[in-house]
Amino acid sequence: MDNKIDVCIATHNEFSCFNAIDKIKELNLNTNDEKIYFAQLFGMGDFITYPLAKNNYNVAKYIPYGKINLVIPYLTRRAQENTSAKNQQSREFSMIKTELERREK
Repeated sequence: MDNKIDVCIATHNEFSCFNAIDKIKELNLNTNDEKIYFAQLFGMGDFITYPLAKNNYNVAKYIPYGKINLVIPYLTRRAQENTSAKNQQSREFSMIKTELERREK
């Protein structure tokens, strides 16, 4: 039996990600260890996802799918539960604006 575990840090809370990064460093694990992933909901948390990817961490965006009457309540719950994500909307907008300006040049 394999005593190793896989972990997915699925959060939009940047402080939780910082804590996970500190633990990865403390345990002297590789940033791109195939058993460690960070994940955020597609369309949210890009301010977390992109720097993690740039620093060689494994990242994923997940997209809920299914019947609309099941997906919308799920997304609503995620938004209600995740106050840190709601407070980051201006940061997300700023990143999008910066990227659009960069592409215009």
